[in-house]
Amino acid sequence: MAIDLLVVVLYFAAILTIGLKKGAGESTLEGYALGNRSIPWWAILASILASEISAATFLGAPGEGYALRNYTYLQLAIGTILARFIVGSVFVPAYYRHGVVSIYEFLEKRFGPASRTAASLVFLVTRALASGTRLYVAAILVVLSIEIFMGRIPTAGEELAIYALSVVVIVALTALYTAVGGIKAVIWTDFIQAGVLVAALAGTLSVLLSKIPGGWHGARALLTAPGDLTLFASGLVPGAGLWGNIVAVLGSEYTLFAAIIGSTFITLATHGTDQDAVQRMLTGKDAKESRRAVILSGLIDAPIVLAFLTIGILLWAFYQTHPDPNLPRKNAHVFAYFILTQLPAGLRGLLVAALLATAMGSLSTALNALATSFCRDFWFRIHPGTEARQLLVARLATVGFAFALTVIGAATAYAVVRFPGTRILPIVLGIFGYTYGSLLGVFLLGLFTTTRGNDRGNLWAMLVGFLTVAVLSGLPEDIVTLCGGTAPHRPAWLPLIEFPWRVFFGTLATVAVGLCFRTRQTVIDAMPRPGSP
Repeated sequence: MAIDLLVVVLYFAAILTIGLKKGAGESTLEGYALGNRSIPWWAILASILASEISAATFLGAPGEGYALRNYTYLQLAIGTILARFIVGSVFVPAYYRHGVVSIYEFLEKRFGPASRTAASLVFLVTRALASGTRLYVAAILVVLSIEIFMGRIPTAGEELAIYALSVVVIVALTALYTAVGGIKAVIWTDFIQAGVLVAALAGTLSVLLSKIPGGWHGARALLTAPGDLTLFASGLVPGAGLWGNIVAVLGSEYTLFAAIIGSTFITLATHGTDQDAVQRMLTGKDAKESRRAVILSGLIDAPIVLAFLTIGILLWAFYQTHPDPNLPRKNAHVFAYFILTQLPAGLRGLLVAALLATAMGSLSTALNALATSFCRDFWFRIHPGTEARQLLVARLATVGFAFALTVIGAATAYAVVRFPGTRILPIVLGIFGYTYGSLLGVFLLGLFTTTRGNDRGNLWAMLVGFLTVAVLSGLPEDIVTLCGGTAPHRPAWLPLIEFPWRVFFGTLATVAVGLCFRTRQTVIDAMPRPGSP
């Protein structure tokens, strides 16, 4: 245990030292937010990987592998790779061409101030909720550690208190170097965190295979049920007819159709219209450097997700040959329990550090992006101030959002403690689904048309996009049920869609409405053209 503690302490010391040192001396908001566009592409690549592989993925993906015993979740990588080619080829060059710091400035130049304000507000609310819900995941290891030490299951109150304290510590440490160092601190600490993650995954796979009799072949012999180790699933139901199969596909989480269509739209939204992801891409010296980073991140992300899912599948095989009566009931806790009870000293500390790395990596980028968007899209439009004043406000905004995310993380922990069967990945990805279709739809109008869409039309389009997703996802029925009422009967003809399809339908609805409105001629005349300075 002493060795593990030393590894974790050294990790924290390294991260804080690098974060504070790399970002020291920033005197302008653009340097704080974009690192003066001087970050090399390989560092941007590592930062993208570190931030998108959150603590939710670290425990949630093995949990999916453990529960499903297949690789169908990996299908979604098809869409993420396709989308990153589009983001790198279309979205990023447009942002460089317009010289934006907050990407929502592009919408003001293309449509008007209302579009910028609405889109930025959607980002702020959605990103805060999504990042906050991820925070509690990093505390799972702490909860299980204390449970093992106490020799009993903590009460609901004790468990919630542990979660809350862990969230506070993680946020405080991350906010410290993020507020001081800005995007440089974020990217260079992400670079270290990505290395820790890869080393931890390799070590875990090696230990798991050594502990299962016969290694991979032994595990494979146990995985004989229908669907085990499946990679592709169409979601089609023989004999269901055209409409029946459409409903079945839309109601399934991991299918080939969701991978090619749904996942592509999700990634276009999260990597093309989310300040959190795009801000790191804009730190490169030009669009070519950023395009290389974002495309390669998709190609590298697939084997990392494959490793996480394999860990989950091997965990299932391990506990078939090594039954444990104390095994947690929550799928997302199984990997954490294995880390604490089966890994050797040193490697156990590295895995704890890796989990903290994923939590801090995604949190630091979120804090920096939230502060940048809030300042550029709201505060500085009213109170411009001097460069020094703007930098101070940006740092204070970082601290403010750190507090907000702490509250959201604690509230999420309360919900999960109360409802033990909750699955992590659908929660995190589902939050984006309700609003990011509206966001993506407006950006697509701006990028792929020159005469359609305006401020008034975009607001209506975004509202219709949200309402479309809400109805198709069953949100009204969920709200009624949560409030203790009886959900109204859902018409048989109305499909119920799963989270991979939400952004797709939200985007279609938003674009359809937005196309009905024409862009003002003065805006069209002022737009820069590709190749213009």
